[in-house]
Amino acid sequence: MSKIISPCISVCKTDPETGYCYGCGRTNEEKSIWKEENTSSDWKHENLEIIKCRLSGWQLESFNKSYEFKLKNGISLIKYKLMNK
Repeated sequence: MSKIISPCISVCKTDPETGYCYGCGRTNEEKSIWKEENTSSDWKHENLEIIKCRLSGWQLESFNKSYEFKLKNGISLIKYKLMNK
């Protein structure tokens, strides 16, 4: 199975009320689990679905667009745009 790319889209700010990242919708604990070498692909796939359920409206649309760009290009859309100003 191929490596699953982190859902981080370089908008790393945590909402103080929910504990979710404004960019990817993950908690700080989930971010840590993603970085662990032994985290299973099954867990990562499941977590991707969970975080997509947390997002809605423009936030979900922006996440999907940036994550798709990252999957195709190896860099988040925001990083790409900042590097190419």
